[in-house]
Amino acid sequence: MTHVILLLIYGLLSASAALILNMLGIATPIEAGLAGFTGLLVAAQAQSGFARRKQARAQRHEVARLKQTTRELAAAVSEAHIRIGDVKAAVEAKSSEQSRKIVSELKVLESLMREFAARISEKSRPPRPEPELETRVTAGARSYLDTLGEDGLLETIRASLEENRVDLYLQPIVSLPQRKLRYYEALSRLRAEDGTVIMPAQYMKIAAPAGLMSVVDNLLLFRCVQIVRKLTARHREIGVFCNISGDTLTDSEFFPQFLEYMHHNRDLAPHIVFEFAQASVIAAGAKGEENLSYLASLGFALSLDHVGTLAIDFARLKRIGFRHIKVRAGMLTHGMSDAGASVAAEDLKKLLERHGLNLIAERVEDEKTVVQLLDYAVDFAQGFLFGEPRAVREDSLKPVENTVPAPVIPFRRSA
Repeated sequence: MTHVILLLIYGLLSASAALILNMLGIATPIEAGLAGFTGLLVAAQAQSGFARRKQARAQRHEVARLKQTTRELAAAVSEAHIRIGDVKAAVEAKSSEQSRKIVSELKVLESLMREFAARISEKSRPPRPEPELETRVTAGARSYLDTLGEDGLLETIRASLEENRVDLYLQPIVSLPQRKLRYYEALSRLRAEDGTVIMPAQYMKIAAPAGLMSVVDNLLLFRCVQIVRKLTARHREIGVFCNISGDTLTDSEFFPQFLEYMHHNRDLAPHIVFEFAQASVIAAGAKGEENLSYLASLGFALSLDHVGTLAIDFARLKRIGFRHIKVRAGMLTHGMSDAGASVAAEDLKKLLERHGLNLIAERVEDEKTVVQLLDYAVDFAQGFLFGEPRAVREDSLKPVENTVPAPVIPFRRSA
């Protein structure tokens, strides 16, 4: 538009000049017209030259600006590569450091556990079994363990703990109705020297009077720590329920050490739930309740399981730090009155929610039970219907199929 205006101005000036030349008699009309047209062409050519030079300058400026931008971009990319490299190196270093920490931690702790097991076992070591009790019976796990007797079984349990033959099993806890995996419950089983699996119902009645349950719980705890660290390293936000026996809770030698260890590992609090049997909590006394409250103050959630009665002071549980309560599905569906519940099954969840407690239905075995639980608005469930306990390999988080026959009911503590 500017060029057009300038041409019009040049045209007016040329026409005016031609008219003046003609009026003054300096040139004929034709000569004046040719002179005006020539002047217009010269002016237009001059304007065009000015425009080209201006455009060339603009192009040079643009090229210079683009070159500067390119240099800045190249520098930024180079710096970004350096930063990415630094971040990658830092992440790899942290991961390597975490792995070394886990390996070192487990070696030290498992060594301590073996020493602890040996020390406690020596206090209650039975007389050497008679030769006939040492005879290996290969007709099956049950028959082999039955031949040992209590003294022989205690000796086998002691050896399993000293030699770290404690296996970790995981059982899923799911949300309803989606049945999405939300937690694992960690369970422990012992292995005899010949590979025979010693189930909880077999070892607990022998290990508890001998003061060995603290050792079992200790080894289970550090297996849980290992699993949780690996899960969080893989960005899996899944918690693990870790059972602690009543004998351990009242163990004046072990439990303070346990609390100190968890104090230094408070980063695990969002991922570990410590589970205690109802009878253990009732028998814990003032000191045990103080220990539980301190554990909760570190950020760890507490869970009450093996519930025999629902005549519970839920407000007290909340004060101590409990956040979960597990109730057998059978108790919810047809045993509420026998359990001393103050409300109907369909109102239990609301009652617990008022006290900050999550309801988990356990030992769920069939779909009919699930339908009833949904009627009661139960949010979480556990049982063989959703997955049986599966052994965890030492070198992997992936649960593997059991190599021994599965128990008839889920692994729970006996009364």
